[in-house]
Order: sequence, then C-alpha cells, then structure tokens
Amino acid sequence: MGDQKIDFNQILHLIRKYYKAVVTVVVLLIIGFGAFFQVGTEEAGVVTRFGKHVRTVSPGLKMKIPFVERIYKVPVERQKKQEFGFRTEQAGVRTEYSRTGSVTEDEAIMLTGDLNLANVQWVVQYRVSDPYNYLFKVRDPDNTLRDLSEAVTRQIVGDRTVNEVLTVGRAEIANEVKALLQDMTREYSLGVQIAQVVLQDINPPESVKQAFNAVNEAQQERETLINEAKSEYNKVIPRARGQAQETIQQAEGYATQRVNNAQGEAARFNALYNEYIKAPEVTKKRIYLETLQEVLPKLGNKIITSENGNNVIPLLKKELN
Repeated sequence: MGDQKIDFNQILHLIRKYYKAVVTVVVLLIIGFGAFFQVGTEEAGVVTRFGKHVRTVSPGLKMKIPFVERIYKVPVERQKKQEFGFRTEQAGVRTEYSRTGSVTEDEAIMLTGDLNLANVQWVVQYRVSDPYNYLFKVRDPDNTLRDLSEAVTRQIVGDRTVNEVLTVGRAEIANEVKALLQDMTREYSLGVQIAQVVLQDINPPESVKQAFNAVNEAQQERETLINEAKSEYNKVIPRARGQAQETIQQAEGYATQRVNNAQGEAARFNALYNEYIKAPEVTKKRIYLETLQEVLPKLGNKIITSENGNNVIPLLKKELN
C-alpha cells in the first residue's frame, strides 16, 4: 500500500510538472487533425464559417480553421438517378425491379389528354452542378427534384393522347420533360443539371390492357392494309399512266403522219394543177396514161377490144400460146 501511495504521488507530481506541455501537445493534435481535410476526386468541398459560405474547394488535401469553419462534401461528378413507377431491388448482370406497391402505382398512373389512363415508368438522371445552391438554397433538393419531376411529367403526358404516349410520342415526351424540368430546377435554384430523362416503360393499366392490345392490333392491321393498298396503287397507277402516255404518243404519231400525207397530196395536186393550166391536153393525156400504167397490171388476164370487136381471135390465140 505504501509503494502504491508513493507511485501515485509521483505520478501527480509529474503531471503537475509537465501539464503545460501535455496540454499543448493535445491542443496541437486536435488543431492538426481539425485543420486538415481531404476532398475526394468526385467531390467538391463547401466551406462555411459560423454557418456562412466562404469558399468552395476542389479535390485534394485542404486546410480550414478548426472549430470555426465547417466542411460539406458534395459529389459533383457522380451521376445520380431517381426512379418513378418502379424501384430497383437488386442491381447487377440481371437487375431486378419492383413495380408493385401503392407508392409506385400512384406515381405511374397518369391521365392523358383524351381522358385515358396510362402506366408511365421513367428515370431522371442528374448530377450536382452548383454545390452551394444544392446545400443551402433548398431544404431537401433531392425530394424537391422528385416532386418537380412527377409534376412536369404529368403535365406533358396530360397534353398528349394515349396513343401518342404509348407509341410514337415517347421520345418527344422525354425531351420535353427534360427541358421543362431543367427550367424548373434553375428557377428553384436546386443546383442540379438534368442529364437525361428516360421513359422506361409505358403500358395501359392492367384493367384495360386487353382492350388496348385489341385496339393496337386493329390499328396495326389497318396500317398493314393501307400499306398494301398503297403498294398496289404504286404498281397499277404508274403502269396505267405509261400505257396512257404510249397511246397518246401513238395517236399523235398517227395524226402527224396523216397530216403530212395530206399536205404532200395537196402539194402534189397543186403542182399537177399548175402543169394542167400550162398544157391541159398534154397533162390530161399524161395523167390518163399514168393511171392506166398503174391500174392495168392489177387486172390480171383481161382482153380489151374496140367497140366492133375486131381482131379478137388473134389476140386470144396469142394469149393462149
């Protein structure tokens, strides 16, 4: 007991003797650990002094005033996402999703412009572009962005018909949602940049899914028949137009030929008439002889006699020989 009492007194004596040095070392250690901090490569550091923003620092080893300044680290290079109408339960090679639950169903069911219902599932991908606004301008920026995303999507879908939402209008809807959502985040000073809006899946509600499928099949069949009719039209009409053009060209050629022949005959007649005026008897006799020369070879075995029938027998014998 005596030895223990002596040792304890010695310890107290040492503490009284060196307490200033001990306190100094402890304070220096606390200040050292509190003055330095590390900002990751995907982060930005927002430094506040007594609650007021004083600077934003880049990645690396930085210093601050202990107990006076405070550091907030914000992942500015990391892309974040929000899911609507479904939730990712397990990510990996075969990602598993969950589409059941009152929350996801309430998010997904939307009213279209023609007063129909559509089950819309989409994803908003974004990143922090202004760390100061993201931390201090809005109390809960992620939930605020979620509310804005749902409101904007319902507005855009409400301006479209159900057929546009389910089929051809998906890309246009996604682009409009992205543009309007970015404007809203800028107006609310959320400090985020919308990278992409993806319409994951759009279906009619389960209660009317069969009816919608029947309507889609009918529309597809109608489109098929229309395409077939257009194909047949493109085959028949050009052929008919070609035949009509050919007939017109043949008629025009025939008309040209007849006109040219008529003009030639008229010119021949005029020339002959002019010769007839100059020498009527000679021209008349020449025309007569030329006509006989053209006609007689076509008569075959014919005998031409005078009115009295003289010299018929010798001609017949000559013909028989």
